[in-house]
Amino acid sequence: MADNSPIAIPPSHLLREFATLKSVARIAVGRRHEPVAMAAGEPVVALPGFGFGDTAMTLLRRQLRKAGFTDLKWGLGTNNGDVPALLLRLLDQLERFVAFHEQPVRLVGWSLGGYLAREAARERPDLVQQVITLGSPLKGGPKYTAAASAYKFLGWDLDTIEAKVVERESVSLQTPVTHIWSKRDGVVDWRATQDIDDAMATNIEVDCSHMAMVFDPMVSHIVLAQLRRSLID
Repeated sequence: MADNSPIAIPPSHLLREFATLKSVARIAVGRRHEPVAMAAGEPVVALPGFGFGDTAMTLLRRQLRKAGFTDLKWGLGTNNGDVPALLLRLLDQLERFVAFHEQPVRLVGWSLGGYLAREAARERPDLVQQVITLGSPLKGGPKYTAAASAYKFLGWDLDTIEAKVVERESVSLQTPVTHIWSKRDGVVDWRATQDIDDAMATNIEVDCSHMAMVFDPMVSHIVLAQLRRSLID
């Protein structure tokens, strides 16, 4: 198998991720640097990963707010993994945000939240100024994630989902996208979290676990740097 071909993630890796979550959060709080205000209230929506809601994005949203952005909750409750239904609801939510703020929004999505952000930009590029994904499954849907067995248990056909993901890729993204990924990711195979084929995409490697993506100070620094670039470009 070629090195860039995604592989299945053993569920045991997910247990390892959760085992380190408490220590990661404690370290992150201690190491967090105060961002320099750079924005003028531009709206940024933070999208949580599968099984999580807005609370999981609290630290990252706080950094966005301190950097001068208007931080927005996605407001859709717990991300239950039903991508087709969630995408429709997300697009409705983005329409409301854009109408209220009178400008396109920037999306920062963790894990499945990043995939939803990317697909929202694909569907409605007029609503989305920029997308940043954090350890997001860009290839194969849940097939190359530690959640694959849960999807199978719920009756989802992973091969069918993967085929639909490939089909959607036939419509090119018009929105600048940054994919932040890590070889230490124990939830999504790292080969599935970057996009080397899209000229609009920037891929940035970090050294942290999947669960740490929303806590790690270096990841937050990169997110803010990428947002700053979009303000200048």
